[in-house]
Amino acid sequence: MQPIDPTRKLAIVHVVDSLELGGLERVVADLAIAQSAHGHRVLVFSINDTGGFRAELEAAGVPVVIGGKRGPLDIGVLRALRSSAGGLQADIVHTHNFVPSYYAALALLFNRHATLVNTCHNMGARLANRRLRTLYRWSLARTRRVAMVGQQVHDQLVASGIARANLAEVVHNGIPLLRHADPVAARDEARAAFGLAAGDAPVIGCVGRLVELKNQRIVLEQVPALLAGFPRLKLVMVGDGPMAADLRARADALGIADRVVLAGPRGNVPALLPAFDVFALPSLTEGLSIALLEACAAGLAIVAGRVGGNVEIISDGDNGRLFAPTDGTGLQGILRELLGDDALRVRLGTAARQRVELHGSVDVMRARYDAFYQRARGGTETALPQGVTP
Repeated sequence: MQPIDPTRKLAIVHVVDSLELGGLERVVADLAIAQSAHGHRVLVFSINDTGGFRAELEAAGVPVVIGGKRGPLDIGVLRALRSSAGGLQADIVHTHNFVPSYYAALALLFNRHATLVNTCHNMGARLANRRLRTLYRWSLARTRRVAMVGQQVHDQLVASGIARANLAEVVHNGIPLLRHADPVAARDEARAAFGLAAGDAPVIGCVGRLVELKNQRIVLEQVPALLAGFPRLKLVMVGDGPMAADLRARADALGIADRVVLAGPRGNVPALLPAFDVFALPSLTEGLSIALLEACAAGLAIVAGRVGGNVEIISDGDNGRLFAPTDGTGLQGILRELLGDDALRVRLGTAARQRVELHGSVDVMRARYDAFYQRARGGTETALPQGVTP
């Protein structure tokens, strides 16, 4: 297979589980839109029925095909994916995480034109499932190159034998950079969207699915102690998930229900971030968090768990603060320090914004993936991992 001419525009199919609101899906939507704007022909294939970012993609001129998966291995989805790749005459079929990887590998078994690549967006916790791990390893044997969204993700999957070091590389996520002409107006408007009054009352914000691994509970449990020094403090949690009822009940039990806003899922998170004085990401595990990159772009003072790709974005004391995500006392101390020091928040937020401008924009990510595709197209065929059969 001949290398792609780097000046030629490509036909690219992105394959995802769904486009529901989440960090992975946000990355794929932003990347597809940026690629289309750059002149590539781009299509997004969702294995499952979905809404989420679909309307945004279609409004930007990126078609979305829905596979409508109904069973464990849906032949209809395979046929639809094969047809989509063939109809676009895809140069690149770019899968995201695990199920899309093996669906695309099966669908493209007899496609000699398309180059199959994959991005792993997290630390691979789901690969503890033996069947999923086996299928993913099998599909990676038919994948020209694998991108990991952070060095921690890369090291984990290579060390575990899931991915081969010679085919794996790090391609960091990127985001569109939003600027507010009037920061005060943006702050007031964002606070109004959460039902908060304009003004100087301090607000801690969390953004993410309400699940155990996101660990929002540890932030909530610091609020009673923080209220002694910051009696008007509010905590806003953006997102939804199975932990919502538990978090609400815990706030009631702590007597802080009036201080906690469970805002539900929001599709316009970047425009809402100016409502926050401090952004907290207490996750127990992360790949390379889009929510964290968006908080950097908003110029917020950040405290994040010292896990996964967070340490590739935040340098403790330089552009944010890091803590052990099971250390509530440590988190409380950092939050108290940040809430009480306006100059420190500004310094950390400014450095965070500068970091993402240099390294974390969607345009930088699009250029990195163009180069990644070029390397994949010029690669060599790979064999099945030992002991894995189709």
